Amino acid sequence: MTPEQAIRHLRRANEVARRARDAMGKHPFGAILVAPDGETVLAEQGNVDTVNHAEAVLARTAVLNHPAEYLWRCTLVTTVEPCAMCAGTQYWAHIGRLVYGMTERRLLELTGGHEENPTMDLPCRSVFAAGQKAIEVIGPVPEVEEEIAALHRDFWQG
Repeated sequence: MTPEQAIRHLRRANEVARRARDAMGKHPFGAILVAPDGETVLAEQGNVDTVNHAEAVLARTAVLNHPAEYLWRCTLVTTVEPCAMCAGTQYWAHIGRLVYGMTERRLLELTGGHEENPTMDLPCRSVFAAGQKAIEVIGPVPEVEEEIAALHRDFWQG
């Protein structure tokens, strides 16, 4: 995936997050699954609730619809670095690449001690490193970080 593709897909994922927030009042997280060609969007998912995060729901759905060999060549693109649960779900779903826009640590700065988002300061790279699969991780992406942060700032502090 080229840097230009990553930025474009991150902006689309942020629009998914915006729709989840605006249409349903959900936490503003969005994820998309991109095919091996780096262009085709296979699925998109907004946040559902505190245990059905956008990335985890997307990964579980992907496993039901695509073989592991195919998913290994796909990319999960998400607005914010996946938490430990979502990184683990991506690992088990066998999705071989991750692109995220903003770190979990930056999210913690924006949410503070908000009771609906007790953010864990555990980088997804640490979760993946504990496993046996070499999942490629690209992120954070500075070109879109502020766009993503603005959506969270408006939600958590607004």
